[in-house]
Amino acid sequence: MSQTEAAAEKCDIGLIGLGVMGKNLALNLADNGYRIAAFDLDHQKIEDAMAQDKAESGKGGRIVGCSSYTELLSRLTVPHMIVLSIPAGDIVDDVCHKLVDAGIKADDIIVDTGNSLWTDTVRREKQYRGQFFFFSTAVSGGEVGARFGPSLMPSGDPYAWARIEPVWEAIAAKVDPATGKAIERFEPGNPVKEGEPCAAYIGPSGAGHYVKMVHNGIEYADMQLICEAYHLMRAGLDMSPAEISDVFAEWNKGVLESYLIEISAEVLREVDSDTNAPLVDLILDKAGQKGTGLWTAVSSLEIGSPAPTIAQAVYARSLSTLKEDRVLASKLLQGPAIDQALVADRDAVIQSLHDGLYCSKICAYAQGFQLMQMASDEHGWQLDFGSIAKIWRAGCIIRAAFLQSITEAYQRQEDLHNLLLDSFFAEQINKYQANWRKSIANATLLGIPCGAFSSALAYYDSYRCETLPANLLQGQRDYFGAHTFERVDKPRGKKFHVEWGRPGRPMRQL
Repeated sequence: MSQTEAAAEKCDIGLIGLGVMGKNLALNLADNGYRIAAFDLDHQKIEDAMAQDKAESGKGGRIVGCSSYTELLSRLTVPHMIVLSIPAGDIVDDVCHKLVDAGIKADDIIVDTGNSLWTDTVRREKQYRGQFFFFSTAVSGGEVGARFGPSLMPSGDPYAWARIEPVWEAIAAKVDPATGKAIERFEPGNPVKEGEPCAAYIGPSGAGHYVKMVHNGIEYADMQLICEAYHLMRAGLDMSPAEISDVFAEWNKGVLESYLIEISAEVLREVDSDTNAPLVDLILDKAGQKGTGLWTAVSSLEIGSPAPTIAQAVYARSLSTLKEDRVLASKLLQGPAIDQALVADRDAVIQSLHDGLYCSKICAYAQGFQLMQMASDEHGWQLDFGSIAKIWRAGCIIRAAFLQSITEAYQRQEDLHNLLLDSFFAEQINKYQANWRKSIANATLLGIPCGAFSSALAYYDSYRCETLPANLLQGQRDYFGAHTFERVDKPRGKKFHVEWGRPGRPMRQL
């Protein structure tokens, strides 16, 4: 077939945005038999995508470059399906408007795969209704996931999903349904077709991006917990990055097996080619963020679903940016005198740290899943949490063996209110909590900040506590603001107020 004939062939899917994620999604789609019409404002990115397609396939032609939105539409079969892989924000609306001007029709589908705020997705679905189907699919897995199998969280109109479903199931990561283990093959042109796809319809418009937002919030917490474990070993036990890498590699063989533990071991093993020093020691300790962790923390506050470990992970990143302040404070503010006997008992400290990380991780996921549940109830989404856990078992950043246990928990009890109430997870924390508490005590005695570990334990102790000091708090609120309170010896819902500090004044029921 000549180049002219190849260019004349219709394409199955349009893709706009050929950055790292977009280019790899295009190549993934091509490997799975779809022909792609591709557009980017940067023409060089189009050339790079076509060149990589030719290099990998040996002939090219699976990705066809377009010079305009109008040309992109003309290249596609009807009705059109167009995937956007562009930054979140106003640019999404700008591209949608340009596609309308180019002639997109009411039966066409535009799929937003960026990290959009879920409320923006809800607004767009309503705004463009009748002009085209605005559909969203949150994507997790980074560059490699996009190329060889991401975790996909689609939501929107069910009719649009019926058309998109076979495409997404083809390109998604796959797992062995019995074991929950990822089936991975990183070979261009040889995609994984066996196994259960990590793509499932999440619910109405906005639900998928909300679930991805919480996924990222959990990701923040998981990463911070790992970093606190690293910090205790590095600064508290004076272990080298290579030694800590070995510890993480060993941990990755058990209950903590996960992508994040795996890559943490690799990061710690890397040596700088210029200085021959551990590269991690040369990286400035100021962490960035793109907002999804913050959105999760804000949503938890708005809904009233406690997620302190996720919020603490956001705070930790914010604190890390205060580098100049921290340098000054390190010279003025003293830490504790170090107990050398504690440092000498290194193996015991590391074991307690392992168990503490595991228990803290359980609580971080419990917070995230309960937040999704409360959001689902508030918005009428009817989220399937077992299905969500399933699609996170591979392809996404928080993929872990641990997620198989969460999947099984929701299979045992569909109306599970909190992972801590599941028999398996309750048993795990009962078994390991002594070491969890020791790990936090050790960090405190060594002067190592452990906000995420501590917040997870405080969450656990609060959740298991039948009587919290909120009774005093309600008394305080009624004292200064007449906010009223309920009584344990009266029917729920009845409100009372006291004229505090004025003996003989009766309690009034309101």
